[in-house]
Amino acid sequence: MTDSAGPAPGAAPPPTPATPATGDFTPAERARGRALRRAQLPWALGGRLAGLALVLLLGLTPAGAALVTAVGGWFGGSRTAEVLAGAAALVVLGQAVQLPFGAGVRTVRTRFGLVTQGWGGWAVDALRGLALGLVLALPVALGLFALTARSPRYWWIPAAGAAALLTAALSFLYPLLVEPVFNRFSPMPPGPLRTALLGLAEQDGVRVRDVLVADASRRTTALNAYVSGLGATRRIVVYDTLLATAEPREVELVVAHELGHVKHRDVLTGTVLGAMGAAFVVAVLGLLADWEPLLSAAGATDAADPRALPLLAACAALLGALSGPVQCAVSRKVEVRADRHALELTSDAEQFIAMQRRLAVTNVSDVDPPRVLGLLFATHPSATRRIAAARTWQASAPGPAADPGKSVV
Repeated sequence: MTDSAGPAPGAAPPPTPATPATGDFTPAERARGRALRRAQLPWALGGRLAGLALVLLLGLTPAGAALVTAVGGWFGGSRTAEVLAGAAALVVLGQAVQLPFGAGVRTVRTRFGLVTQGWGGWAVDALRGLALGLVLALPVALGLFALTARSPRYWWIPAAGAAALLTAALSFLYPLLVEPVFNRFSPMPPGPLRTALLGLAEQDGVRVRDVLVADASRRTTALNAYVSGLGATRRIVVYDTLLATAEPREVELVVAHELGHVKHRDVLTGTVLGAMGAAFVVAVLGLLADWEPLLSAAGATDAADPRALPLLAACAALLGALSGPVQCAVSRKVEVRADRHALELTSDAEQFIAMQRRLAVTNVSDVDPPRVLGLLFATHPSATRRIAAARTWQASAPGPAADPGKSVV
């Protein structure tokens, strides 16, 4: 469906965009979402701050250098041993310091009925996450310090290129190698819904490999769906919780939103920007690692010294934290565009609104959070703003409204 240039002659002007309505959620639903946000925010924010504080402490004081020397000594004390053992120690300590905060978030979400997994399963997932972190971090650290050994001053030039390539490769391989670590996927059985979802993709000109169902219910009651992968690895993934809870048409609307990300090349663009960002971070690290005051504070001689590993990790973590609000702002704009795409693809604003309401209520979302929290941490617009935007689109869209019960395929 094409964008409307404006209302038809003689028609009433469309309402002002993005004016949140108050009647879409009951006071009890709003209060429940606020209560969850207030209960889990200290734990979630505390985990972030604790992780950042730890890596800064290790990276900007001699404590990190002493740690690398000590753990490297357990494995012979060679340069390679210090690099690998030091990187492993940073990953393990980083996960360990955030573990209590993650448990706190989980406890809160359990109280609100969002968790179905036992503590044993949660612990296994934590170990899986740790193993995955080590699998990714150790080769990266080894390759990085191989480059610094060859050129202590200009190592960052080839390292920046390698970081960009690795980011792109992980984006392609993520659905094949990482997603199966935490979820089991099964093909969606043939039927009207599968046909409708594939029809939406065909109507949108998006090639997908398959439609899969993720066993999210063994962890959560939350609802979601997404399109992952690039090229031959692209597939539509629907949570089994969404299939069990939502109407088929609402599932179509969720998938139409996700197809919007593919149609507008958000995954590809995100991969390219992520690769450029990784290269930029490595280049900045190259400059910082050559700054004598930082090296002195960290107890390292130069970038080729394995004792500089905590310093590099601290600088990377700080750059990531500072760029977080910018990334969130970009993400919100991308999500707004995907919402509009779903409306144009389906011409079904009423079901889109019903879908947004169901997602917000089932996921116990704060439907209109404080603005400062939204600016700092929100990757999506609030539910009330998404619904208001849908009504604005509906008022300005030409032609008769679609039958909410009629499939587009």
